[in-house]
Amino acid sequence: MKKTKWLLLFCSLLVYGASCKKNPEGATHFYPEPEPPGTYARGADVSWMSEMEASGKKFYNSEGVSQDLLRILAAKGVNAIRLRVWVNPATDYSAMADVLAKARRVKAANMRLMIDFHYSDTWADPGQQTKPAAWSGQDITALKTSVFNHTVEVLSLLKDNKIVPEWVQVGNETNNGMLWEEGKASVNMKNFAELVLSGYNAVKSVNPDTKVIVHISNGYDNGLFRWMFDGLKNNGAKWDVIGMSLYPTASDWQTKNNQCLTNMNDMVSRYGSEVMICEVGMPVSEAVAAKAFLSDLIAKNKSLPNQKGLGVFYWEPQSYGSWNGYGLGAFDDTGKPTVAMDAFLP
Repeated sequence: MKKTKWLLLFCSLLVYGASCKKNPEGATHFYPEPEPPGTYARGADVSWMSEMEASGKKFYNSEGVSQDLLRILAAKGVNAIRLRVWVNPATDYSAMADVLAKARRVKAANMRLMIDFHYSDTWADPGQQTKPAAWSGQDITALKTSVFNHTVEVLSLLKDNKIVPEWVQVGNETNNGMLWEEGKASVNMKNFAELVLSGYNAVKSVNPDTKVIVHISNGYDNGLFRWMFDGLKNNGAKWDVIGMSLYPTASDWQTKNNQCLTNMNDMVSRYGSEVMICEVGMPVSEAVAAKAFLSDLIAKNKSLPNQKGLGVFYWEPQSYGSWNGYGLGAFDDTGKPTVAMDAFLP
C-alpha cells in the first residue's frame, strides 16, 4: 500500500513539474529554458536595475502585476542582458560586487550575458572617456596593463561563480578611443589599438569562447566606422564583433535604419565581422514608432549574410518616470512595458 501511495505521489509530481515547465509564467517555473549561445539576441541593458530597486521602484507586467524585472522582460521575448562595469564608481552601483549580484540574477533567469567595460569610474561615451582615478597618472604601457588586469579580475570573479558572458565589450561608445588623452584615437590610433588588444587578450585568457566587441555609436555613419576599424586593423587590434548604437527619432528612424543596414553590410564585407546593435532607444512617448523602428532594425540585422547579425539590445528600457532624467526607456510612468517591447517577441 505504501509503495502504491508513493508511486502515485511521484507520478503526480512529474506531471506537475512538466506542466510548470510548459508555463514560463507559472508559480514554479518563472523563465523560459535557456537558449544556446549563438541564438539571435533580443536584449536589454538593465544596469540601473539594482539602483532603481533600492530606491523603491517596482516593475509591473502588462497586466499591472508587480514582478521581478527579468521575469517581465523574459515574457516580452528578451533572452539576453547587458551590464556595465565601472572601475571605482562614487557609489557601489556598477562596481564589481553589484555586477556580480545582477549577473547571478541573469543566470538564474536563464538569460545570456553581455559585459560592458567602460574603463572609467563613470560614464564613458563619445563625449567623455575619463580615466579611472586610480589610473590617472599612468602612461600607455601602464594603462595597457591596467586594462588587462581589470578585465581579468572582473571576468574571473564571474567565472568563479560559474558565470561566463557570451559577449564582452572592451570600451563603451569609443568613437574617439578611450582612456583619454593617451588612448584618444584621433591623436594616437596606435595607442587605442593597443588598449583594445590588451582588453581582447584579457577576455580570451579567461574565457576563450567569449566574443569581444568594439563598440561605437552612430551606427548610421559609415565614414566613422571605416575610419575607426581601418585604423584598428592597421594597428594590430583584434575583435570578434562590431558593436553599434542607434538612437533615432520618430521622424527619421526609417532613414537611419536604412543607413545602418548599408553600414552593417559594409562591416561584414570589409572586415568579415559579426555585427551587434548594442544600444537602441527612442522617446518613451513615441512607443508606437519605437516598436516599428525596433521591428525593422531587428529584421535588417537578421538579414546580414551568413548570420553575421547577432542581435539588438535596448538601453535601460525599464527606466520609467524620467529616472535619472532619462526619457528614452520603454516602460510607461506606471512601470509597465510599452508596446515598443513587443518588438522583441519571437
